[in-house]
Amino acid sequence: MLKIGDTAPEFELKDQDDRPVRLSELLKSSCLVIYFYPADFTPVCTQEACMVRDVFGELEAAGVQVVGISGQDTESHAKFAKRHGLPFRLLADPDRRVIKAYGASGLFGLPLPLGTRRVSYLVSREGTIVDRVEADLRVGKHEAFLRKAIERTRQS
Repeated sequence: MLKIGDTAPEFELKDQDDRPVRLSELLKSSCLVIYFYPADFTPVCTQEACMVRDVFGELEAAGVQVVGISGQDTESHAKFAKRHGLPFRLLADPDRRVIKAYGASGLFGLPLPLGTRRVSYLVSREGTIVDRVEADLRVGKHEAFLRKAIERTRQS
């Protein structure tokens, strides 16, 4: 897992609409929450995505963008986003290159060849990790992380 103060690795992935998305482009306009999750349509991942959806307006008002990243393809992400009314981008990382670069590989901390940990990062406009959280089964920790990100950006 990346540490606070680390530089966020650059990436380019496709979103649910099959459009390329680069980290450096996202950071031109605001800070960014990147959340990694195991899979579309699973119970805890659905709960997490809907939680992010429910606080998205507050994040947006505070100037925080959000992207979710998992190993599913763009078609799966499109169906997941549509079914749950997700207003943020889901990025497809089928080769798991970005998942590995951000230390989100393997479930429950085990170095598995497949699987993605539930990890969230707050990245500054300068590309630095300013906060992070990991909780494989606890969505509440990720919600607290988002609320902290909202407060942090409102104060700056």
